[in-house]
Amino acid sequence: MQPILQRLNSLLADIQSAWDALQIDDLIAERQQLADAMAQPDFWNDVQAAQQMSQRESQLAGRITPWQQLRSETRDMRELAESDDESLLADITSALDRLQQQFAELKEELKYSGPYDDHDAIVSVHAGAGGTDAQDWAQMLLRMYVRWAERSGMKVESIDESAGEEAGIKSATFMVSGALAYGKLRLEHGVHRLVRLSPFNAESRETSFAKVEVVPRITANDDVQIDDADLRVDVYRSGGHGGQSVNTTDSAVRITHLPTGIVVAIQNERSQLQNKETAMTILRSRLAQLVLEQHAEKLSELKGPNEQAAWGNQIRSYVLHPYKQVKDLRSRYETSNIDAVLDGNLDELLQANLEHDLASHVEA
Repeated sequence: MQPILQRLNSLLADIQSAWDALQIDDLIAERQQLADAMAQPDFWNDVQAAQQMSQRESQLAGRITPWQQLRSETRDMRELAESDDESLLADITSALDRLQQQFAELKEELKYSGPYDDHDAIVSVHAGAGGTDAQDWAQMLLRMYVRWAERSGMKVESIDESAGEEAGIKSATFMVSGALAYGKLRLEHGVHRLVRLSPFNAESRETSFAKVEVVPRITANDDVQIDDADLRVDVYRSGGHGGQSVNTTDSAVRITHLPTGIVVAIQNERSQLQNKETAMTILRSRLAQLVLEQHAEKLSELKGPNEQAAWGNQIRSYVLHPYKQVKDLRSRYETSNIDAVLDGNLDELLQANLEHDLASHVEA
């Protein structure tokens, strides 16, 4: 029984290491706070806030419960092994094999140990250098991410979109809701480069750029507290395709965070109040992302994002001519099946970057 006991103690130690890395105790405390709030008689007075809290509690439960069950069952097996009852050896060995397999599967979550990895993701795609080709490229990227999200069983909600002058889009923002949405997409943040024969300039080989921004969806004011004095809110008339007016009221909202210079503009055909709430959610989310990137402890320490410096640092190249290849410049993952990638088959690419990112942090 001693070798089995050693295996169980080793498994418990591994579980505890993963437990600490994933900050399960903090997640349990957050879930309890939500449970206490949900038990209050006035909880459903604010339906939108209540739905967001309920969704968060459900997300936390899905992440916490498997780890709690695994640790509890492993401890139970250790107690049985400590009884030194040889008649239980076969049952304990079988259970241990199953628990080790469960741990191996759950350990994949270590790739998603960031503070916001279990949040929904807000993704923005912006056409960069390359004119009409770049706007078409931005639309191709938008389609790629939407296809991936839908195939992954995630919900996609369009937030805002600005059409290109001749084709494609100038920019688009959408939300991806689902398990570990931000954790899976966060490394897509950066500049994406396309090389191809231009469909707009006959026989011309063009290089186009588009920037992808991925931020965690932050809805609670407690997560990122913003001083109203640091905001400038402008209201204007929404513009449809080609700049034509589509509203008779000034419903579009532009919010500028003065200390960092971050600007969020929402002009969907919604009410001014809805657009402002959406803009504030995106602003909180971008500020939270900036805190992570700049390792700041408070908003007052933040510097505005260096858009121009980032623009020249593409994270991935997509080549359609004179050969076919997708190559990520961080993990060095590459494939010649670019058509599948552009159709939303991103899992291998995403996993390669997550493993590379995890290895980089371990080495650091």
